[in-house]
Amino acid sequence: MLEELLGDPSTVAAVRRIHPGDTVAECVARAAWSVIAEPGDAVAGALISTFGAEDALTTALGDAASLMPSGAASATASRALAQARARWRPRADPHAVRRALRGALDVGARLVVPGDAHWPASLDDLGSHAPIALWVRGRVELLTGEPRVSMVGARAASGYGEHVAAELSGDLAAAGAVIVSGGAYGIDGAVHRAALGVGGATVAFLAGGVDRAYPAGHQRLLQQIAAEGAVVSEPPCGAAPTKWRFLARNRLIAALGQATVVVEAGWRSGSLNTAGHAATLGRPLGAVPGPVTSASSAGCHRLLREYDAQCVTSAREVRELWGPFENERAALEENDPNLTRVLDAMSARSRLSVEEIARRSGLSPDRVRSCLGLLHLEGDVALDEGGWHRARSSRTT
Repeated sequence: MLEELLGDPSTVAAVRRIHPGDTVAECVARAAWSVIAEPGDAVAGALISTFGAEDALTTALGDAASLMPSGAASATASRALAQARARWRPRADPHAVRRALRGALDVGARLVVPGDAHWPASLDDLGSHAPIALWVRGRVELLTGEPRVSMVGARAASGYGEHVAAELSGDLAAAGAVIVSGGAYGIDGAVHRAALGVGGATVAFLAGGVDRAYPAGHQRLLQQIAAEGAVVSEPPCGAAPTKWRFLARNRLIAALGQATVVVEAGWRSGSLNTAGHAATLGRPLGAVPGPVTSASSAGCHRLLREYDAQCVTSAREVRELWGPFENERAALEENDPNLTRVLDAMSARSRLSVEEIARRSGLSPDRVRSCLGLLHLEGDVALDEGGWHRARSSRTT
């Protein structure tokens, strides 16, 4: 299969466009694996780790005897490999790989593989369940941007949940954090919109191909994320979202974030699956409390009681999940003289745009946005429909 793909000039040309560089064979092999194996396939992961993507593909689809471990202790591994080959072989179609590559070209997607400059090393913590490759529309550099916080919650979110999600996400994104979520209705949509609303960075992981907007009601939102942030998937272009792929997608959300926050979740919410992956990976875990009478917050209360999640109620408390390094960096930023310049350019009565604050302070608009995000976290400035202004409780300068 690999030789046939590499012998096709159109396939090679497509790979060079979606992954510039000199690793054509490696990329073709990983693209093929993304078609053949389901996300998180541990047998495929172990084979690739042992043989490399190219040799693993050639050997897995070739003579079974050359792969079968010997010895009684390897009987279980032999059975697992035999079962995996039975799963893979019906999908080992070069035409399917070419369709995936064409789909990526049609939507301007990139293929990101281990060893690339923007491959997120945090995903390697998943071991044999780590993704073989990622398909990305948008800003691939966000995959390695820091800090990154994963924020998830219920699809059937309450007004309270969406309000809190938007407040946390907007404050964190305005201060430079990359907001990671799953593009779903409810809490996911609220955190993506809030991050985009303050000009921040956000990453949406999909359960199907990046050429498929799912849910359909979020088509415009996902298009905006692809234009200003990043839309990412493990399955190739053309792949449909399935229940299993949603669950597999959750492990990537948890692994990419340096912390995971569950904003609102019912007792059996799928968000608890993401939280479980975060806990297994040793990622800091936060949960937003809600009314004790609210079934929509029962899952968050369960995380606080059973998973040792930290109670978070503000962006400042979310930042504390990242540990001493983040606290030290926040202290340095607090002493930034540019913060004083931005505050001096503002008043509690006048509503100003970022551009006007930049003109008054003599700073660039990008620097002003960064400062406003930090000042917002501290409660020194506020934003309403009229624009930015000093909060009534702002510190004096």
